[in-house]
Amino acid sequence: MSIADNNLQMVEANAQAQDCITDEQARFFQANGFLIARQVVAGEELAVVRQAMLELYQKGVAGVKGDPDFMYGKGVKTGKQLLRRIEYVIDKSEPMQVLLGNPFILRSVEKLQGPNFIPTWDSMVVKVPDEGVIVPWHRDAALAANPGDTRPIFNVDFYLDRSDIKSCLWVIPASNHWDEQTTEERCQRPGFDTSDAIPVPIEAGDVIFHNIQLVHGSPSGDGNAMRRTVYYEFRPADIEAAFGPHNLEYIPLKQQVLVECLRKRAATPYAKGEKPFEYAPTGEFKLGEKLPGPSTFRYAHEDYRR
Repeated sequence: MSIADNNLQMVEANAQAQDCITDEQARFFQANGFLIARQVVAGEELAVVRQAMLELYQKGVAGVKGDPDFMYGKGVKTGKQLLRRIEYVIDKSEPMQVLLGNPFILRSVEKLQGPNFIPTWDSMVVKVPDEGVIVPWHRDAALAANPGDTRPIFNVDFYLDRSDIKSCLWVIPASNHWDEQTTEERCQRPGFDTSDAIPVPIEAGDVIFHNIQLVHGSPSGDGNAMRRTVYYEFRPADIEAAFGPHNLEYIPLKQQVLVECLRKRAATPYAKGEKPFEYAPTGEFKLGEKLPGPSTFRYAHEDYRR
């Protein structure tokens, strides 16, 4: 299919109408490296999450010194240091812990990765109004995956604000299947070339699943509105055990985090009435009968690198 000719037939999920992504939606994601899911976060939960992340954003804007979790970059207009990213948002906000337990998301992750998945990265990326920092074309990781293993490693991108053509993500469909040389040559093109890419405008509460090997980016938008996006990454535990980047100690710790977040979601009023996700990893990753609670929600990546 020619992306430049807009021949890609889009497939989308709707979390208000289904419990999990369908087989067709899973195939679209596997083929193209991304999938839109509408209305994943809605109503009271969307309001609570937006407020919690507004408070965290305001803390970052006020200036946080000596904390590497708060990251800054130069604005495209003023050149001033502006907040661009906050790491470990699950550790910093209980509503974000509850969000990790979202049953539509977790059932969809299980469908794509199998029952032994774990959550890994969690962060919020910010485009400050009218100062949108360009995100050049890139892949999130060049993974040395198990040969023949088709299970994707991916981010779930929760959009807390509407993202229009001035601030939205751009993707190159099917680039998750490219080799390293093709990817490197494409990412080195001058400027923000969109000739083989498509924009992905999105509404607040919608989600984009994106494969970590998908080539994507975002231009600097003149007059862009606020854009806050929370990213939760998921990986199959057996791929993590075999290839990293974390060590074996990391896996049960992140299982404990997920189980605790599921417990918190079950106790949250706005989650009542939904069918909860049942986390039941198997084999060597099976949960013990008395799984301890996590000692923290911030297991720093550098502390568990191989």
